[in-house]
Amino acid sequence: QVQFVESGGGLVQPGGSLRLSCTASGFTFSSYAMSWYRQAPEKERELVAGISSAGGITSYADSGKGRFTISRDNAKNTVYLQMNSLKPEDTAVYYCNARRFNTYWGQGTQVTVSS
Repeated sequence: QVQFVESGGGLVQPGGSLRLSCTASGFTFSSYAMSWYRQAPEKERELVAGISSAGGITSYADSGKGRFTISRDNAKNTVYLQMNSLKPEDTAVYYCNARRFNTYWGQGTQVTVSS
């Protein structure tokens, strides 16, 4: 059974930082590319960042370039998203995503950037 445990979300002031974690089980984590998506109220889900199965290739949406860093630890079956210099427009539910032959989604963690 595929399961994800996402953590690290919360309320942060503009300019602050958060580190999201997503720990997976039930599939061969090291064989899957991993991504973070987000969905703000009344908006479509959008890709934030992605990382290859071995971690050697990363990509970012323009909204997060220079502020967000995606990484993974295959020994811990965990993918991370370090978010710095957060802005109110980063407020959203953040989801981890695993993709290879199948696609799996985490349950989401709320990030709220507000003063």
